[in-house]
Amino acid sequence: MKKQLINECRLSFPSLSVNESYARAVTAAFAAQCDPTVKEISEIKTAVSEAVTNAIVHGYRGCVGTVELILRQLSGGVIYISVRDKGAGIADIEQAMTPLFTTAPEEERTGLGFSVMSSFMDSVNVKSTPGKGTTVTMEKRLSCRTAPGFRESSVNPVELPEKQVT
Repeated sequence: MKKQLINECRLSFPSLSVNESYARAVTAAFAAQCDPTVKEISEIKTAVSEAVTNAIVHGYRGCVGTVELILRQLSGGVIYISVRDKGAGIADIEQAMTPLFTTAPEEERTGLGFSVMSSFMDSVNVKSTPGKGTTVTMEKRLSCRTAPGFRESSVNPVELPEKQVT
């Protein structure tokens, strides 16, 4: 069964390290509408932090660009997250997703960003083109400890124009 879109938030911000905490806070606030557990919120915030940090540190090394964050609440208690940059891109995604691989060892990077994302989210997908940027999409089904009287079926799904992030 296809997941229905219930709510969506889109924002973009400069690739400054101070904005990583902003992305975490917005994501936590958006996910809170599902009434997830504290553990689930913490895991989502950490995964977003890793994806945004990768965009800032690796996508826009030495320059400032734009990071795009898309958050979606889908039916079935699923949160969808997309983090996109139009920076350097990744030449070898498989290698980049290998634990402990880093392109910046001189900066004492651990190379665990994708591993952390994968451990906290149900799915993590990476699409990238060198010189054009990277999109990381993640999904997580939440326990949705919804308040009494609230039922997902009572929310009218919204019809938003499909905008494919590639």
